[in-house]
Formats: sequence, C-alpha cells, structure tokens
Amino acid sequence: MHLTLQQLRLFEAVARHRSFTRAAEELFLTQPAVSIQIKRLEEGVNIALLEQIGKRIYLTAAGEEVYSAAVDILGRLRGLEGSIDDLQGTVQGPLRVAVVTTAKYFMPHLLGHFLRDYPKVEPRLTVTNRARVLERLSENQDDLVIMGQAPESIEVEVSAFLENALVVVAPPDHPLVGVAGITLERLTEERFLIREEGSGTRGAVERLFAEHGLKIRPYMELGSGEALKQGVMAGIGVAVLARISLRLELASGLLVMLDVEHFPLMRQWYCVYPKGKRLSNATRTFLKFLLEQGPGMLRQGWKLPIGG
Repeated sequence: MHLTLQQLRLFEAVARHRSFTRAAEELFLTQPAVSIQIKRLEEGVNIALLEQIGKRIYLTAAGEEVYSAAVDILGRLRGLEGSIDDLQGTVQGPLRVAVVTTAKYFMPHLLGHFLRDYPKVEPRLTVTNRARVLERLSENQDDLVIMGQAPESIEVEVSAFLENALVVVAPPDHPLVGVAGITLERLTEERFLIREEGSGTRGAVERLFAEHGLKIRPYMELGSGEALKQGVMAGIGVAVLARISLRLELASGLLVMLDVEHFPLMRQWYCVYPKGKRLSNATRTFLKFLLEQGPGMLRQGWKLPIGG
C-alpha cells in the first residue's frame, strides 16, 4: 500500500465527521484539497473507502478497517511525541485543548500567560458546544478538555480549577433593575431567554428552579451565550449567563445583574481527560498551571471578581 500520514490524518477527520467540509475546516484546508488526498489514498489501497448516498457519507467495510488503523497510528504518534518531549526534559510540543463555548472568554488569556513561560509549546484550541466536546472526549482527540459539567457516561479524571458564577442579567431599563431580593417565583413571570437542550447552564438553572417546585417557561431558545446576550440587550427578555462571559457588557452598562435569590448560582470549571490517558510533559505542566495559577492570573488581569 502507498499512503502517507497526511492522508491518514485527513481520512480520520473525514470519517469522524462524515463530512469533507467539516474535516477541511478542522485541518485548515480547502475541501477540494481534502477530496484529492482521499482519492489518492483510495488509489493507494486500491479499494473504495467511502461511499456517498444522497448527501450523506458512509464508510465501506474497508473504510472501517482503515479508520480503525488510522486512529491507532495517529494516537501512537501523539504518544511518541510526548515521550520524546519527556525524555528531552523540556516543556514543548503540541498541546490540544478543547473547551465548551463559554470558556472561550478566559481560556485564550490563560493560554497566553502560559506560552510566555513556555514558548516552545504548540497550542491548538478547539471551541465547540458541549455535545461535540463530549464526542471529542470519548474519542480521545484532545490532551485536555475544559467544561462546566463533568460527564457521567465517560470514565475521566476531573480537576476543578475555577469558579463559574451564573448570574441573571437584564437590560439597564428593565423594571427589576435595582429591586432587592427578587424571588425565583417572580422571575418565572419574566420572558426567559435560555440555551438549547443539553446546555450545562440550562441544566443547572432548571435544576435550581425544580428544587423549589418551579419550572422555567422558555420564551426563546438560543444556541449560544452571545445570542443570549444580544437578545437581552435588545430587550427581548432576561437570561442566566456565566459572569465570566459578561466582563465587557457589565463594565459598559449594556447589561445589569439582577439581585435574585439563590444567585449567583455557583458552579465550577473543570479540567477533564480520559481515565488512564498518559499526559505529555506539556500537558502536565499546563494542567498544573491551571490548577495553581489560573484563577489568580484572571483576577489580577481583569481586576474584577470572576467567581462568587
């Protein structure tokens, strides 16, 4: 067989996503470039690996075998990179971190601080929704995953490293602004903007209301924290958001936190990786940095509370 590691990387991404377009986006290539390399791979093994039925891509029996081998080979190469770095005793090489969407507000800052001390580390930050993060975690695609709710269905190592305060926000002209001790029952009368099903923030808020015999009636479901912020600023309703994502809006007065009982709702940000995973020297050093220095770095740099 005549194949290259690059072809295996591309095929693994296409097979995992079942999409040439998403694989190309992940690997920063054009879709035609990916298609050409996959065609050459099929020519090299002299058998079809993929088949398209309608708009969907499926693996052939041979494709399943090649995908399994590609996952194994690429995993072994990542392990080899880490072993060599460890033997050299230096903090360098790749560092693959996946984060849920809200973590994009602080993770680049922490990575920036870390890279000042360890410039030979090569970071790759993937920002996506919780469902995709869980998928990546189960497939061991990353060195570390940052999320606000550790999974229950996957065996993982979990370390809490940062408080995650959820707060209720409204536009500055909302009638509840300045009102003290707003009850949860009173809040249910408001038009509630909320994240989609499966969101960690939504789950935490719904559990809180359920514990007090109440239920949120979503006025509008939106697929991101940014969309929620825009909806609140437009006066459509109120929402619960992570305070760490509101630094600029609160400072500029575009949004105001409401004084609601049981809020801030305190949660945690977690570093997660599969149980039994061998961490590279770069990953171990970054994990130690997050646990020991991360919160202090953010408090000092932002000069405002990030937790409770």
